[in-house]
Amino acid sequence: MEFWLPLILGFLSSILASTGLWALIQNRLDRKDAKAKMLKGLGHDRIMDLGKKYIKRGYITPDEYENFVDYLYVPYEALHGNGSAKRIVEEVKRLPIRDTPINGKRSQKPKD
Repeated sequence: MEFWLPLILGFLSSILASTGLWALIQNRLDRKDAKAKMLKGLGHDRIMDLGKKYIKRGYITPDEYENFVDYLYVPYEALHGNGSAKRIVEEVKRLPIRDTPINGKRSQKPKD
């Protein structure tokens, strides 16, 4: 065992010190970083587009609110998104929440 230990340690040291290994690791990190940037960019674009639509309309439905905040903004924020999207989200959060209109009219409960 005494013979193999220095051999194994030398082998592991040479692998860790090789530039090829570090280049491979850096390449993978760069690809992940590029994907994260793309996702963040797409999230930002969608938040801005939908948020402005809801603000212009003057209200948001419960389903739209859940999708907008929970499934779009929360993951975007986890990617350390910027402040312009946060400002839009804060405006959307202040909008009144209404039921989904049907053909431009508010839905009515059936009469008994």
